Amino acid sequence: MLPVDPTAPLPLRLRALDQERQRRYRRHLAFYEGEQWTGRARRGERRLVLNYARAFVEKITSYLFEGRALRVRPRDPLDAAAAERARVAERAWREVEETNGLARLDFETEIDCAVLGDAVWKVVWDAEEGCVRVSAPDVQGIHVWRRPDDAARITALASQYEVGREAPDAARAGVSDALVTEYWTDAAFELWRGNELARRGPNPYGFIPFVVFPNLSEPKRPWGSSDLAAIAESNRELNRAFSQLSQILELSGNPIAVLEGVAGARDIAVEPGAVWEVPERARAYLLDLLEGGGAALHRDYIDLVYRTLHDLGESPRTAFGQNPAGLSGVALNVELDPVARKVARKRLIRTPAYERRATLALRLLARHAGLAIEGLRAEALWGPVLPADRSRQVADERALVEAGIRSRRTAAERLGEEDAAAEWARVREERAALG
Repeated sequence: MLPVDPTAPLPLRLRALDQERQRRYRRHLAFYEGEQWTGRARRGERRLVLNYARAFVEKITSYLFEGRALRVRPRDPLDAAAAERARVAERAWREVEETNGLARLDFETEIDCAVLGDAVWKVVWDAEEGCVRVSAPDVQGIHVWRRPDDAARITALASQYEVGREAPDAARAGVSDALVTEYWTDAAFELWRGNELARRGPNPYGFIPFVVFPNLSEPKRPWGSSDLAAIAESNRELNRAFSQLSQILELSGNPIAVLEGVAGARDIAVEPGAVWEVPERARAYLLDLLEGGGAALHRDYIDLVYRTLHDLGESPRTAFGQNPAGLSGVALNVELDPVARKVARKRLIRTPAYERRATLALRLLARHAGLAIEGLRAEALWGPVLPADRSRQVADERALVEAGIRSRRTAAERLGEEDAAAEWARVREERAALG
């Protein structure tokens, strides 16, 4: 790390921070995009890229998003007034989701998080549009200061991004192609354009409007780890093995003529109907690179690397749709258990992150739009990762409702109903109409 001059402008000081993390981000991003070979290629060397890294990241992210939802609930479930406020607040949150296209934004952010190892959301109030804006800044431009005794608590955050000529407001201000730096604390806000401080004042929100979260946590480390770290070496070896086998098969399809006992040769062509004239006691033949089961040895090795790749990626082949044994029920769930475990670890991290983001949005709506949020809390919900028997779920929920253990609304929510309260109101309306 470069020495940091405490008197230098903030953007210059940030250049010396987190250099190893930035290098790690660039390395993982390049690998995800297909730059998976190391060193310079030798002349004539074939370098295939079978980008399993991208497939694994997108597959796990798809499992992670299964059944994702967010509810606003009263802290006291028996408080009728709070329950009504929760319904209003949840409708407001649905508008935030729709306005910002959060379904697409969140999926793209999760892909980015799985590749780089970390991600961030920014939640601010758009005064011109009169709504909450949720964005996902590039985590490569994020710098965070944390409490020494509690890494989960952020005391300051800096966000850097480029402003180009395509931004009309930036062009008018004469700051095109400049680096913009935002510096946030709970109490203060600074805006830098290049190395010049453009604005300094109190934080208009009273909190840092960012949610930073890791992909997978590492013990005693504030930043997360990428999904690619576990499978990069196996993917490289798979590329090498396939490239080698591909070249062998190509040479076998264009065989090499071997002449023994011949001082010189010309017009030796390997083609149908070709006639070779060789001296007495000389020998001519085609080199068979697949003799002795050579291809099978390469194939067996590729299968070993392939299995290692799936084991380290915690994504068995069954997760990609291959089920030659016709597994179902408990047997299929056991086969897919590694995927479920990995997704469960990610959801432990995502749950407070998604709830924190919704809480910040509700606080902004309360301040600027008069939304009543007293006694409410945001709760992230997740669907089952593994295939489930729908009829069995319905039967179980019905039994719990009839036994008085669970309410109808809770049962409806667990079965995937987005607005259980509204659905229950419609049920009562139908019952009243039917007498």
